[in-house]
Amino acid sequence: MDILEFENASALDVALVKQVVDLLSEAIEIHEVASLVVSGGRTPQGFFHLLSQQALDWSKVTVTLADERWVDPDHKDSNEKLVRENLLINEASSARFLPLKSSSSSAVEGEDSLEQSLSAIDTFTVVILGMGDDGHTASLFPGSEALSKGLDMDSGRSCIAVIPLEAPHDRMSMTLPRLLDSQLIIVHLCGQGKQEVLSRACDGDDHLELPIRAVLQQSCTPIRVFWAR
Repeated sequence: MDILEFENASALDVALVKQVVDLLSEAIEIHEVASLVVSGGRTPQGFFHLLSQQALDWSKVTVTLADERWVDPDHKDSNEKLVRENLLINEASSARFLPLKSSSSSAVEGEDSLEQSLSAIDTFTVVILGMGDDGHTASLFPGSEALSKGLDMDSGRSCIAVIPLEAPHDRMSMTLPRLLDSQLIIVHLCGQGKQEVLSRACDGDDHLELPIRAVLQQSCTPIRVFWAR
């Protein structure tokens, strides 16, 4: 695992954009298609804006999310809304977007249709994950009933409905095996607090306590941490 440290979020965003553009460009050149999995929250917004301005054959890129709240796409808490307003603009407006939220009345009822949609995408080019103060990543929350299944590398599932214990809204999350089916995983972190959680995650081995450990401590997919002070 590589850990890259930056003095501030702006410097991190520049380096992260270069990394992602290089990976997407190479994939397009070799495979004629590329895929990018992103996460929601405040941390990636500057990265999204900068990435959206990059010259790339975006029409060959599929963008999707590591997780989503089960709310309408125009809801203020929707990750899809965040991505459409901050990433799928400028040069990136021609990218294809695969939503995790469907018209199904619940995340549980939406699992099967999303499984079919995700099966159309081969190994992801790059997956960018965040991490909560409780050690969750995507919507794989400690203490949730869905966590064990979400972390099960033999589940055969690409996505799973999650009911968080404390966070608002039911969720749809990609499972650990689907997230790891990527050429590279990047964990994007900002702030001293996240660095402390990262240190705890690297030291222990209980994946149920801090689910991010399951990502950091696996050996099948290269992982790179981008952390800004």
